Amino acid sequence: MCKVIAIANQKGGVAKTTTAGNLGTGLARQGKRVLLIDADAQGSLTASLGYTEPDRIGVTLATVMSHIVNEDTFDAGMGILKHVEGVCLLPANIELSGVEVSLVNIMGRENILREYVSLVADRYDYILVDCSPSLGMVTINALVCADSVLIPVQAAYLPVKGLEQLIKTIGKVKRQLNSRLEIEGILLTMVDSRTNYARDISGLVRKTYGDSVKIFGNSIPFSVRAAEISVEGTSIYQYAPESKVALAYEALVREVLQNG
Repeated sequence: MCKVIAIANQKGGVAKTTTAGNLGTGLARQGKRVLLIDADAQGSLTASLGYTEPDRIGVTLATVMSHIVNEDTFDAGMGILKHVEGVCLLPANIELSGVEVSLVNIMGRENILREYVSLVADRYDYILVDCSPSLGMVTINALVCADSVLIPVQAAYLPVKGLEQLIKTIGKVKRQLNSRLEIEGILLTMVDSRTNYARDISGLVRKTYGDSVKIFGNSIPFSVRAAEISVEGTSIYQYAPESKVALAYEALVREVLQNG
């Protein structure tokens, strides 16, 4: 059985793409077949995996979604790139913005990505969807096709404040469009454990949401090295295997595997 996890937060700068790449690579290191879907028109995940000019890639998520909208026959494996660290990637670029606009007038617009995922699910153990920092139509598509949502949240006041809106949206999607949707967990990221501020924010998240939503036991520490890996096109396991961030993501992988 393939598990589909959307990695979502409408606020940018919370290590969402870093989490998608390193969680996916970590699962692949455990022998899992993993497909990463870049569902952000900025192509951040695509670029961070070493494909530095996403706008020059000919076949992307926008291409396959357009084929489904137009009811074209196509090879479900088209456009999927194989990364050297064992994960597969369906890339994205600016063309996805045009698809998002066009979806507004399409019947069943929330189900386009779910239809694509159903075509490739038997090839993978995990499909991770890196959502854009918005609650637009492509993100709704990701929530509709997902089994669960992993929510990275920076240990700072404003990102935590935005959690409420995201959790409401997830609940609405669950009630109206995808009854199996669950929250995989809240992942605290960019945590500077040396400061009282970060500890206070972490405590606030656990106090506010801990009774109703799983909060991952491991958090991701703040690290310059974590920011540098997007330039290198590799995972944290390759770039800084002994770092605190690498160990934290390995712990996250174990928690996700335990979740089933």
